[in-house]
Amino acid sequence: MSTTPFPSPSTPISIEGPPKVLLLENIHPSAEEMFRAEGFEVERLKVALKPEELEQRLQGVHVLGIRSKTNVWEPALAKAPNLLAVGAFCIGTNQVDLKAANRHGTPVFNAPFSNTRSVAELVISEIIMLSRQLVDRIREVHAGQWRKVATGSYEVRGKTLGIIGYGHIGSQLGVLAESMGMRVIFHDVMTKLPLGNTRATATLDELLASSDFVTLHVPATASTEKMLGEAELARMRKGAFLINASRGTVVDIEALARAIRAGHIGGAAVDVYPEEPETNSDGFTTPLQGLPNVILTPHIGGSTEEAQASIGKEVATSLIKFVKSGATTGAVNFPQVETPLIPKTHRILNVHRNTPGVLRDINRIVSDLNANIHAQVLSTDSDIGYLVMDLDQNVGRPVCEAIAGLKTDIKTRIVT
Repeated sequence: MSTTPFPSPSTPISIEGPPKVLLLENIHPSAEEMFRAEGFEVERLKVALKPEELEQRLQGVHVLGIRSKTNVWEPALAKAPNLLAVGAFCIGTNQVDLKAANRHGTPVFNAPFSNTRSVAELVISEIIMLSRQLVDRIREVHAGQWRKVATGSYEVRGKTLGIIGYGHIGSQLGVLAESMGMRVIFHDVMTKLPLGNTRATATLDELLASSDFVTLHVPATASTEKMLGEAELARMRKGAFLINASRGTVVDIEALARAIRAGHIGGAAVDVYPEEPETNSDGFTTPLQGLPNVILTPHIGGSTEEAQASIGKEVATSLIKFVKSGATTGAVNFPQVETPLIPKTHRILNVHRNTPGVLRDINRIVSDLNANIHAQVLSTDSDIGYLVMDLDQNVGRPVCEAIAGLKTDIKTRIVT
């Protein structure tokens, strides 16, 4: 159970004029174009906002769009009663307090699919670069050195790729790797259907001991923090390569640096770090800098024009559907409801505390006002209930106001 307090009951949220959208961190223009086409008012900033700045800028905002640098914590949510939804224009959502957003009646949407291909292609390129020690040869030629050698350079055909986390990215990566003649194995905490000739391993240790290349594609959770530490790195094959384009907390960076210096790990490609600069102008250091056959990139796994445009459209679509119809399909912290709008009705969207008797109280309001319910869907989780109810237009507003007055109310609005 979350310790975040429920907000006090309030009046229904009323959107006077076009819904207001605040997009931060240089979100792709495709999102702004979609919002404007639907009649939304959009403010788009290139920068992230610090917590105190965010609290001020959220006043009057209905939809917030962020990427990975803006943190949305409970204090900001508590001071934004009109905030309907948050869109994370990326895969990860650890920059948002999801439990607090849930208890404030604010669904959070992300983009789990749109940058899949971009990340998979980056990993494929890094597999080849590590196998051929290309990062060292490139650096040497730039420095005026000519070292034409074959020692320690290998084809990737016939080598084994071990994928930790066989989700959207991991499964597509496996398909690409197999097309290059690699043998692919994976380990996942959930049972997954292997694609092609890919095989699941029974344990993580089996994968580490069997792989020439190990790549991680897991979320940042308590169970994945430093899941590859000194002991796990020691279980990898001598001379094997490690690739991390998932989350910076899943690999013990200092242990990895020691394993590379000792010659046990043959090289690494790292795109994410435990601590990352807030802006491109900030400095950056890591224990991996200057090590041989190590590729270091600034969290650009999904940073392609195609991926960013697709992410903009994917998340904007979810946010627009939620504002206009209350659809929460794809929200990472909210009960899932999506029903078609019924012509000539008003739709009540109500988020309430998940306590016994709430639906009884709501239906009593409907009955007392002689309202006719055309459709009613309720979905709950441990903390909240989310009700979507379509009523005759002549009673929609008084029903909405009465529901918002219940002690169990968190957030209520009407779609007309």
